[in-house]
Amino acid sequence: MATNNFSDLAQEKGDQSLWRAPKSGERGFSDSPQSSPSDAGMGYPSGGTSEAANSMTIAHFQQLIRNMYLKKDVARGIEGTFMWLMEEIGELAAALRHGNRDQSATEFADVFAWLTTIANVAGVDLAEAIYAKYGRGCPGCLKWVCECPDSGKP
Repeated sequence: MATNNFSDLAQEKGDQSLWRAPKSGERGFSDSPQSSPSDAGMGYPSGGTSEAANSMTIAHFQQLIRNMYLKKDVARGIEGTFMWLMEEIGELAAALRHGNRDQSATEFADVFAWLTTIANVAGVDLAEAIYAKYGRGCPGCLKWVCECPDSGKP
């Protein structure tokens, strides 16, 4: 019997680690900011970006941003951080309209980092939030390939 849930699909594709936060004792786990990524146990390769990028999960990225910036982010607060996010979204729009692929990629990374920062300040685990909303497929029709009418969200 085929099921339409994330666990089965993720097991089939081998991607389940992308959706869950690291647990105590696993690489990348920390309840508080650390002084450096190596202290946090991130252990990402320093050479080629493909290997490092392919090994980073949403949860690991959130921990990395927490380790680097949490003290500053908490002092700035959600409102101040939101303003920085909006600025980065404007820069992304300009890069998409007038820039090249590399400029757009840099701005996408900045937008994701600032969104992650807000999640950290607000105490939201992005991996859990994303899984809760999208872990069973499209939130509207619950299919892995959306079949919702074009007139509505999503």
